[in-house]
Amino acid sequence: MLALSGLAQAQQTDGNSSDNPLVLDSVQVTGNWLGSGLQNSVKNFPGARTVVRKEDIDDTGAASIGDVMRRIPGVQSTDNSGTAGSAISLNIGVRGLTGRYSPRSTVLLDGIPLAVAPYGQPQLSFAPVSLNNIEAIDVVRGGGAVRYGPQNVGGIINFTTRSIPDTAGVTGDATLRYNNFSQGGHNEQYSAFIGNQLDNGLGVALLYSGMDGSEWRTGSNEKVNDAAIKLRYKLSPNAEIYGKVSYYDVNSKTPGGLTVAQYNADPFQNTRPTDFWSGDRKGADIGYLNTLSATQEFEVKAYYNESFRQSVLINAARTQLAHQPRNYQVLGLEPRYTQRFALGATTNDVTVGYRYLRERGDDNSYNETIRTGALSAVSTFVNATDAHSAYIDDRIAYGAWRVTPGVRFEHISSERDDLTAHQGFETRNNKSLPSLNIAYLLNPALTLFTNYTTSFGPVQNLQLNSQTAANPLKPELAKTAEVGARWKTREVSAEITAYKLRFDNQIIQVPGITPATFQNIGATHHDGIESAIDYTFDDAGALAGLNLFANYNYTRAIQKSGTTAGMDVPFYSRNTGTVGARYRVQAWTFNLSGSQQSAQFSDTANTVKESADGGVGRIPGFRVLNAQVNWKMPGKPNFDVMVGVNNLSDTRYYTRNVDGNAGRMVGSPRMAYVELRAGF
Repeated sequence: MLALSGLAQAQQTDGNSSDNPLVLDSVQVTGNWLGSGLQNSVKNFPGARTVVRKEDIDDTGAASIGDVMRRIPGVQSTDNSGTAGSAISLNIGVRGLTGRYSPRSTVLLDGIPLAVAPYGQPQLSFAPVSLNNIEAIDVVRGGGAVRYGPQNVGGIINFTTRSIPDTAGVTGDATLRYNNFSQGGHNEQYSAFIGNQLDNGLGVALLYSGMDGSEWRTGSNEKVNDAAIKLRYKLSPNAEIYGKVSYYDVNSKTPGGLTVAQYNADPFQNTRPTDFWSGDRKGADIGYLNTLSATQEFEVKAYYNESFRQSVLINAARTQLAHQPRNYQVLGLEPRYTQRFALGATTNDVTVGYRYLRERGDDNSYNETIRTGALSAVSTFVNATDAHSAYIDDRIAYGAWRVTPGVRFEHISSERDDLTAHQGFETRNNKSLPSLNIAYLLNPALTLFTNYTTSFGPVQNLQLNSQTAANPLKPELAKTAEVGARWKTREVSAEITAYKLRFDNQIIQVPGITPATFQNIGATHHDGIESAIDYTFDDAGALAGLNLFANYNYTRAIQKSGTTAGMDVPFYSRNTGTVGARYRVQAWTFNLSGSQQSAQFSDTANTVKESADGGVGRIPGFRVLNAQVNWKMPGKPNFDVMVGVNNLSDTRYYTRNVDGNAGRMVGSPRMAYVELRAGF
C-alpha cells in the first residue's frame, strides 16, 4: 500500500489502522505531530506511548493539565515549586526525572515548542496552555526521539488544540464549570469553540478558554485568558496551507510554603500575600503541506512567538520585594521531506528534516523596599541562541517487522551578556544523537517493541555564567532503552513496558557557592516498569456499558555521583497507580476512580526527619478518590450536565517547595464541581 493519506485531518492515534499488520500505514496523516515515517497509530508504535483524548479528559473530572498527566503511566506531577497548584506553571516528571517546571521533556503545542526558550530556558515556569482548548495529549516516553529536541530525556509531550471541522457547516460548543473547594475558595472555568469548513476550501476555528477565581489556598487568586484562531486552506486535493494566531495571559497569586507549625495551625493560610507570577504570550505559525505523489511528501512550517513573564517575591525578612521580569522571542523554521521506495523485500520511508531556532531575550532583576517604595538598580542579562538541527530516519518495513534507524545532529551557539558587570559568556556545542526503534507486529492485536535512543540537554542561559576554561560545561547526555508489548482489540487495551535510562552528564548547581555555580557532575540511573489495562464489556452481555481500567508503575531512580550516590532522586514516588470504572446507561454515565502514590524524599540526602521550616523531610504517600455523573439531554446529545467530586474523603496531603519560600504545600482538598456544556 503506497498511497499517501493526503489531507485527511485526523490524528490516527487510536489504533484504527488496518487489522492486517502487514499493510503499511500511510506515509503521513496531516496533524500527526510525529510526522512522516513513523507509525500513525498508537497500536503499532515502537515505544511507550499514551494518547488521552478530550472525551477521556472530560471523564476524569480534571480541573488542570496536571490532574490529567498524573493518570498517564510513568508520569508524575511533583509541584515542588512556589507556583505549585497554580495555572502559570507546568510540573511534569517522567520516569523519576525532576518535574519542577518540566525541564527534562520536550513539550509541544501543536508540534511547536511550548517553552519560552526551548534551548536557553526549557523550564515551564510559564506554560501558556490551558486544558479546555486541548483536544488530545500525546505522550511518547521513549522512541521517536530522533526528530524532536533538544531536551527529550523525559520523552516528548504534545498538546493538540481542537481541530478545524472537516465538513461544511458551522459547529461549536460552549462550557461553563464551577469549582468549589471545601477549603479556600472557588473559581469558574469557561470555554468556547466555533468552526467551519467553507466550500471554497477555507477552514477556520476560534478557540477560547478562561478561568477566574481562586484555588484552595487563601489569597490564591488567578485569572487566565487563552485564545486562538486556526486557519486551513486547501489549495488542491493534495496541498494545503494551515496556521494559527494565539494569545495567552495569566496572573496568579502564589501563597508559598509553610513551616510545620504554620501548616498544623492552618494548612490553607497564605503567609506571602504579596507574591505573584504573571505572563503573556503572543504567537503565530504557518505551514505548507503537499502530497507531491503517492510516494512523496513535503512540509514546511514557520513560527514566531513573544513571551513575557515576571515574578514578584518577598524576602525572608519581609522588607523587600524581588522583581524578575523577563522577555523572550523565538523564531523557528522546520522543513521536511519524505520519500517512500522499495528495496528488495523491504519498503522504506526515508524522512530528512531540518530545524532552525533563533532565541533572543533578556533577564532582569531589581528589588523594591516595601517601607519606602525605593527601587534598586536593575541587573540585566541579554541572551542569544542560534540552534541548527538536522535529522534523517528510515522506517523500514519487512513483513511484520518495522525497523526505524535514525540520527539527529545538533549545532548550538549560545551567548549571555551581563550588561551590569560588562561580562560575556558563550558556548558552542555539537552533538550527534542516534536512535533505533523496532516493532514486530505479531498479530493484528499484539505489537512487540524495543528501542534505544540518545537524548541531550544543552547548556542553558543561567548556567552560562559558570562557563570558564577550567569549567567547560558540556551538554547533558542520556541513553534510554525500552522493551515492551501492546495488546489492542475492541474490548481490551493493555500495555507493559520495561525501561532503563542512564543520565550521566547532568549539569547541577554546586551547593554552598555564591553566586550560583554549575558543573557537569550529576549522574542518575533510572529503571522501572509501566503497565496499563482497559477493558470494555461486550454490548450484548449482562455488563454492557461497563468499562474498567487500571495502571501501575514502578520507578527506581538512583543517584550515581557525589556523596549521595546510591540514594533516591528527590521528588518521585517509586510506586504509583490508578484504578477506575465507568458505566454508561442510556443518557447517564457514572465514573469512579482512585489514584495513589508512595512516599518520596525532598532532598538528595534522603532526609527522613522533617525540619521545622518544612523544607526538608520525607513526604508521605497518599491516595484520593474521585466520582462523577454525566447526563446528556435526550434528543439533544450536544447538551449535557456533569457534576462530580474530587478527593471524596477530603484527604489531607502535601508536598514540599524547595524555592526560597520553602515549606509544606497542601494538596487540593475536596472539590465539588458542576459543568454545563452546549453544542450546535
